[in-house]
Amino acid sequence: MRDVARAAGVSVSTVANVLNNPAVVAEGTRRRVEDAMASVGFVRSGPARQLRGMPSRLVGSVTLDQANPFYAELNRGIEDRLDEAGCLVLACSTDVQPDKELRILRLLEEQSPRGIIVTPTGENLAEVGAISSRGTPVVLLDAPRGALDLCAVAVDHVAGGRLAGEHLIALGHRRIAFLSASWDAGPVRDRKDGLCRALAEAGLEPPVEVRIAQEGFFGGTDAAVSDLLHCTDPPSAVVCLNDIAAVAVVRALRERGLGVPDDMSVVGYDDLPFAAHVQPPLTTVRRPIREMGRVAAELLLSEGAAGHRHRELVFAPELMVRATTAPPR
Repeated sequence: MRDVARAAGVSVSTVANVLNNPAVVAEGTRRRVEDAMASVGFVRSGPARQLRGMPSRLVGSVTLDQANPFYAELNRGIEDRLDEAGCLVLACSTDVQPDKELRILRLLEEQSPRGIIVTPTGENLAEVGAISSRGTPVVLLDAPRGALDLCAVAVDHVAGGRLAGEHLIALGHRRIAFLSASWDAGPVRDRKDGLCRALAEAGLEPPVEVRIAQEGFFGGTDAAVSDLLHCTDPPSAVVCLNDIAAVAVVRALRERGLGVPDDMSVVGYDDLPFAAHVQPPLTTVRRPIREMGRVAAELLLSEGAAGHRHRELVFAPELMVRATTAPPR
C-alpha cells in the first residue's frame, strides 16, 4: 500500500479508502490510485484483511453434486447474491458421501470463511452444529434445521408429492408408481410421503416403489422401468424423484415402443430450465431453485448484523402441468 501511495502521490489512508470505502474518495483521485495499483502489481491480501478484523470474502457452498443441473442452478442463485456483496463462492460436491462431506466442512472451516452454505447428505447435522458453535456461520439449504439454531432454506416436499399425486388421481389414474433414489434422502422420502397421503385420502393403494442406482444422471433407469412394466399390476403413471430421472424414464419407455402420456404418464420434480423444452414438455413440480440459493446467501450475509435472529424459510412448491400427463387409457 505504501508503494501504491508513493506512485499515486497520495497518503496510505487514501489508498485504504479506495480499497474499502471508495465512495468517500474523489473520482480523479480514485482513478489515479487504481492506475497506481495496476502499475505496481498490487493485489490485496485476504488473510491480512481478516487479521485487521475485516470479514472474509470467501463463502463455501457444499452440495451433493455440482455437475447435477439442480445444484448448478442452486449455486447460480448463491453466486448472484454473493457477487453483489463482493464475495467469492467456493463450490464443493459431497457425492452423497457423509465422510467426504465431513472432510470438506473441516477444510472449509480451516480457511476461516465468511460462512458455509450446505445441503447435507443426511439427517445427522452434528458437525454442522459444531461448526456454527465454533463461530463460522452455517446456513442449511434444501434441508430443515430441526432443533438446531441455524438459518435454513427448505421446501415443503410433502406438499410437492401431494400435488403430483392429486394431479394424477384427478386425471383418473388409480395405480401410480414412485421412482426413488438409491440413497435414503430426506427430501425424496418426503415427496413419497406426500404422494402416499394423496393416494390414501383417495382410498387407493400406496405407490409401487422402485429405486434407481444413481450412476451419473441417467444410469439405472432402464432397470427401474423394466421393474415397473413387469409388475403384476403395472402402474399407469409414475412420479419421479427429479426431472433428470423423469426425462430418462420417458426415453426408456419410448425405446420399448411405449408412448408418453398415451401408455404411461410421467411427472418430474424441480422444474429445471430444460423441463419445458424437452419433447414432450415435462409435467413437474416446481420449486424456485435459483431463488432458494439467493435467499440462502442473503441469510448468510445477514449473520453478522446486529440483532440477527436465525430463521427457517420454507418455500411452497407449484405444479406445472405440461404434456407428459393425461388420463389413462
